[in-house]
Amino acid sequence: MAGMVERADAETALTPEARKALVALIVGGIAAILDATMVTLALHTLVLELHSTDGKIQWVTTGYLLALAVAVPITGWAERRWGGKRMWMVALLIFLIGSVLSALSWSDTSLIAFRVVQGFGGGLIFPLIQTLAVRAAGGRASSNLIAAISVPAALGPILGPVIGGVILNWLSWRWLFLVNVPVIAVGLVLAWRLLPADRPDPSAERARLDVIGLALLAPALAGILLGLSNVAEDGGIGHAGVLIPLVAGIVLLIAFVAWAWRPGDRQPIVNIRLLQLRSLGTASAVLFTAGAAMYAAMFLLPLYYQQLRGESVLDTGLMLIPQGVGALASRFVVGKFVDWFGARTVTIASFLLAAVATAPFAFAGPSTNLWWLGAVLLFRGFGIGAVLIPPMSVAYQDIPSSGIPHASMNTRIAQQVGASFGTAIVAVALQSLLAHGMTGAFQEAFWWAIGITIVALIPAIGLPVRHNEAVKTVPQARRHPA
Repeated sequence: MAGMVERADAETALTPEARKALVALIVGGIAAILDATMVTLALHTLVLELHSTDGKIQWVTTGYLLALAVAVPITGWAERRWGGKRMWMVALLIFLIGSVLSALSWSDTSLIAFRVVQGFGGGLIFPLIQTLAVRAAGGRASSNLIAAISVPAALGPILGPVIGGVILNWLSWRWLFLVNVPVIAVGLVLAWRLLPADRPDPSAERARLDVIGLALLAPALAGILLGLSNVAEDGGIGHAGVLIPLVAGIVLLIAFVAWAWRPGDRQPIVNIRLLQLRSLGTASAVLFTAGAAMYAAMFLLPLYYQQLRGESVLDTGLMLIPQGVGALASRFVVGKFVDWFGARTVTIASFLLAAVATAPFAFAGPSTNLWWLGAVLLFRGFGIGAVLIPPMSVAYQDIPSSGIPHASMNTRIAQQVGASFGTAIVAVALQSLLAHGMTGAFQEAFWWAIGITIVALIPAIGLPVRHNEAVKTVPQARRHPA
């Protein structure tokens, strides 16, 4: 086994240039992750400061989410058209502009509008960080590489609630957005100096935008995510605010699949034919269920501390730190685990660990020992942090260079929709259970989250046993270019 590990390490070792690129990508990506975790804490404060209502201020997060969904499908075409380095810096600039404008907002309407700008930048950032990292590594997405680029996602749950809580307690809410400015500024400088130049050849044919595909897929994702977010907000599915966007989104998604699947040499906005490859298809399914499992409990945990235990926003953020520490710790060892035991085993074990570590909350009440819950969250964070890395590394295993952006978009869309799906399920469960008492409602809702986590591991059975296991490809997928 030692020899196998040494060969794997040698094959996936990063060049100094690739390591520099990773530093630039990680620093640039941190701001977007922190922003998402901080703003959620501030909704009640924004209602008071901007003289708004709970229903309207919710669009501060919903508008961001929808803009992110619209931007994700564009990244592949934009990267081919203008180059990854240039698009990365453009994405950071858009996010920076959106942050500054959000800090200068004078009303709830203006804040929602500027958050849309910010969300569009974030929607470009998340797939690009994967695409550029894999390209920097020569197209080899090792588990160590994926662990490195997912560090911002691990730091978010640690730093976001704490920084957000400190700002909301002692500073103006506007600093929630201004704190992004120095981070993005450093990220831009590092990107300019460290990312390799990759402008397309001026003499080459310019990538054409699949206008019809974009017109179908972007509103499809927005509709599905809007419908699911309305389920989470209102706790039910039987009203127009859920059914209309959800059904419309599903219909448009079906239409997009029919459009993108047509034979020919067209360049679809997202090449879903690549999902026929076992590597990407199975990994995308796992990432969908992983997103659902992750965010189902993450939706419930702050509510448990704040509503059932009566903790403040800052105290809640501090109590959730162990989960973030566990997620960050997993990044340092999961690569070795994948080398030793394979992607399938590590993914299934991570799901099981997350489920077991969530179970104590299904028995927790208003006076359950906080030290015990903190220890449990440490292990849950480790499981949740480790579960994404093996399928992400497998996703690129047999993807050609031209298909790397499409693989990034497919995996990002799967994870984002899965997260909204999981949140909607537990939100409905919690809402329907609250009539039976606050404590009982949270306990049973956590059982729903545990159930989602157990079901989530089913598609992981299809992952390769070993990272370098031969993957059966579909000839038809090769005939249609990425």
